[in-house]
Amino acid sequence: MLDRETVGLLGLGALFLLLIFRVPVGLAMVVVGIGGNYALSQVASFLRFGPYLKQFKTLFFNSVANYDLSVVPLFILMGYLASETGMSRDLFTGMRALVGRVRGGVAMAAIAACAGFGAVCGSSLATASTMGKVALPELRRMKYSVRLATGTLAAGGTLGILIPPSVALIIYALIVEASIIDMFQAAMIPGLVAVAFFIAVIAVTVRLRPSLAPSLDMMPPDERRSALRRLWPILLIFLGIILGLGFGLFTPTPAAAIGVFAIFVYGLIVRDEGRGLTMPRLGVALRETAVTAGMIAFILFGAEVLKGFFSRAGLPAAMAEWAGASGYHPFVILVAMLAILILLGCFMESLAMILVVVPFFWPTLVEINGGDYAVAETAAFGMSAEDLKLWFGILALIVVELGLITPPVGLNVFIISALAKDVPISETFRGVMPFFGVEILRIALLIALPGLCLWLPRMMS
Repeated sequence: MLDRETVGLLGLGALFLLLIFRVPVGLAMVVVGIGGNYALSQVASFLRFGPYLKQFKTLFFNSVANYDLSVVPLFILMGYLASETGMSRDLFTGMRALVGRVRGGVAMAAIAACAGFGAVCGSSLATASTMGKVALPELRRMKYSVRLATGTLAAGGTLGILIPPSVALIIYALIVEASIIDMFQAAMIPGLVAVAFFIAVIAVTVRLRPSLAPSLDMMPPDERRSALRRLWPILLIFLGIILGLGFGLFTPTPAAAIGVFAIFVYGLIVRDEGRGLTMPRLGVALRETAVTAGMIAFILFGAEVLKGFFSRAGLPAAMAEWAGASGYHPFVILVAMLAILILLGCFMESLAMILVVVPFFWPTLVEINGGDYAVAETAAFGMSAEDLKLWFGILALIVVELGLITPPVGLNVFIISALAKDVPISETFRGVMPFFGVEILRIALLIALPGLCLWLPRMMS
């Protein structure tokens, strides 16, 4: 007869199989969670299926009725408003004005614009889609190599998951019960390092092969001044949110509300050259926000159902116990976890990875680090449990980023490929490989120097 752990492992395998066949993430979680609990009720008489079903009267409400989660639809709305008001185009044009005079400057401007737009909208997929529509025509008009152009935009889109504010950062913080503000602060330096590394990749590439970026972007002086003027409102909105959070002027939900209001007012003021906010564009932003927020709410509900199944099966506890007794060095276990996340990124969506995998890995890391109340002097990783939350969160999200540009799925690659239908997807995958390489370098750097994640939260506290 099967034991509980075996049922849990079979359920985990069934979940991955459903995800491979592109079953919607939330539905796959619910099916496996309910089916797994029914199976447990058959192999363990003390785990009753009837009482388990009664929790569904309130489970969906309880899974989303969390004040901290109210920030998610607000940040999503902020991103859609920014897209509909033309802010993404202003951001890209302003960055072109700053760096377009150097070879490869327009591609560098696309990376900087992706970082800026990611900071406003908090979504990697939305960043890749929006900036791809804005920047790809310009890169192609200036005769950039299609491999460099599409690879740059696919890689640049991944910045949206880490540059705060980020929906993925918020979801991770809620899972491990970390401070959302501390997570935002911990992501700042690693996010800026990513931008610097990506720009360096472009600079080195076009220096070695100048033909990949043959045209210099010489804006007329009047156009350049206009582009720089349009950049200021975006910078003020972003800095207002980040500095307000950092200095404790407001918490994440009011910060998101302020951001929505600021972009709404910006859209009403700017009404030229196809920019600005109209009623149809406002309707699109609200409709897309509702769809996206509803999808995330259902995924969170599915995660709660799945978490109940895995807890009853005893899988997280068994994994933590195994890691503690294995005798492997803690850093070996950490690297193995990150490698598993990279492999899962080949066929799983980023939010699904965070919700499915982190609840397994986090208790294991806490156990091998020395427990929930570990202090730096005695902890295996040389840091307290609170610092471990921040450090592992940033590492995990960087690896989740890699999944967005990793074959065979690479959702960002497919988004850019859909915008450049005449470019073989293999060319786009080749274009992102240099960026993939520097991401591996960034992970190694953060493992060796945890202070890059922890210095800013410690200083601000």
